[in-house]
Amino acid sequence: MWMNYEGYGMGWHWLGWLSMAFFWLIPILLVLAVVKYLMGGRGSNAPVGEKKPDALAVLEERYARGEINREEYLQKREDLKRD
Repeated sequence: MWMNYEGYGMGWHWLGWLSMAFFWLIPILLVLAVVKYLMGGRGSNAPVGEKKPDALAVLEERYARGEINREEYLQKREDLKRD
């Protein structure tokens, strides 16, 4: 008589766990979104702490790899220094 398990562990009780998970998941996601917004993650795809290379460094790398010739390098460098 005391070991009657009828109705326990079967049926729909897993929906309670699922609804509780969603209940806590939504506020946690909202807090994470607010933190990301406040940390300035609105338009930056770069990882935190990583600087985007400046244009002159990119130009120098392209010249070093041989993607552009000397004349093109010098012209673009002058253009960048004017701005």
